[in-house]
Amino acid sequence: MLKQLFGLDSTKSTVRTEIIAGVTTFLMMSYILAVNPGMFSQLEGMPAGAAFTATALAAIIGTLVMAFWAKLPFGLAPGMGLNAFFVYTICMGMGYSWQFALTAVFIEGLIFILLTITNLREAIVNAIPTSLKNAIGAGIGLFIAFIGLQNAGIIVNNDATLVSLGEITKGSPLLAIIGLIITGVLVIKNVRGAMLIGVLATAAIGIPMGITNFNGLVSMPHSVSEIFWKFEWDHIFTFDMLVAVFTLLFFDMFDTIGTLVGVCTRANMLTPDGRIPRVKQAFMADAIATTVGACLGTSTTTTYVESASGVAHGGRSGLTAFAIAVCFAISLFFSPLFLAIPAAATAPVLVIVGLFMMVPIKNIPFEDYAESIPAFITIITMPMAYSISDGILLGMISYVALNLLCGNIKRITPTMAILAILFVLKYIFI
Repeated sequence: MLKQLFGLDSTKSTVRTEIIAGVTTFLMMSYILAVNPGMFSQLEGMPAGAAFTATALAAIIGTLVMAFWAKLPFGLAPGMGLNAFFVYTICMGMGYSWQFALTAVFIEGLIFILLTITNLREAIVNAIPTSLKNAIGAGIGLFIAFIGLQNAGIIVNNDATLVSLGEITKGSPLLAIIGLIITGVLVIKNVRGAMLIGVLATAAIGIPMGITNFNGLVSMPHSVSEIFWKFEWDHIFTFDMLVAVFTLLFFDMFDTIGTLVGVCTRANMLTPDGRIPRVKQAFMADAIATTVGACLGTSTTTTYVESASGVAHGGRSGLTAFAIAVCFAISLFFSPLFLAIPAAATAPVLVIVGLFMMVPIKNIPFEDYAESIPAFITIITMPMAYSISDGILLGMISYVALNLLCGNIKRITPTMAILAILFVLKYIFI
């Protein structure tokens, strides 16, 4: 039954492993339940409670589609970066209402559904060269490790050097380092549930340090009635709406592609010809979640790179995604408890998962510079530009340009050439 429902292969994983993997991924993603309401509450007429519920519901719906239809171990939720574009660019920068922004997200979701039905998104994934697919996984590894170090305050902003080491002898940075040691020992000793145990142990240590603060246990879900189906159709044929929809579409597409390719490559889940299994269904889960999320009142929903933590823990089927969705459903009633886990407690897992994600780098042919230079550009751009999509775009552009100029025409497919041209135009005009 579990194989039919979730694609669980008992020779590759167990129910216990899948559930622990799902809980681990949820803990890595749960910060969005605190971040999204905080962002959206800055907009007039958007209550934090309603934003919290909409965020959780969008995550539940998208992840359940991923579990039962795509049967892949990935979690979905409103995406970081995309939510910032929603709040700070469309609403605060361009001066439009959040209803206008929700309309842009809704239109984007409908376009995504059409692109998925026509297999365009799948064709884009299949056009990415093998060396870049391996580079994407490694780049994401550096990216999420950097996010973990930054969230914990181990790496901080520096106006002279952009980044520098924080005060690691106290507060959150110290707790994260303690957690990294604990989690590292558990991983080295091959303890089952090592990363989940590490998160919980680190959070517990944070209580006497004054970093983990419990503010209650149970609360009833807030209503989304104030933000449900609040679309604004007056400006759908304006240039600003075109820019908003295109930008959301572009970055969501390549963030999702990067996550699916990177995590599947690391987990050895790719088919013999280098393709992601059931990728069309995975993209449809993303598209449906974005469309429904807009109706509920939240920003673009996308596949989370933090899913790598569950995959690293052994998650291989839709049962992992189902466990993630259940955790999000529980969080609707236990939000004070889940939100009490500090970033310092999840940072160690992100760092260690970053290491796991680096494994595919060994498959890059470094002696072939026409392959390795674009691969390196992909890897280094993701953490430096703080963007998975920019890493993929610049990697593809450099791959086509270098191989074209060096006469390696056979390596460049028509799809790759078209994509490279579109990517260049994107940087020029948007």
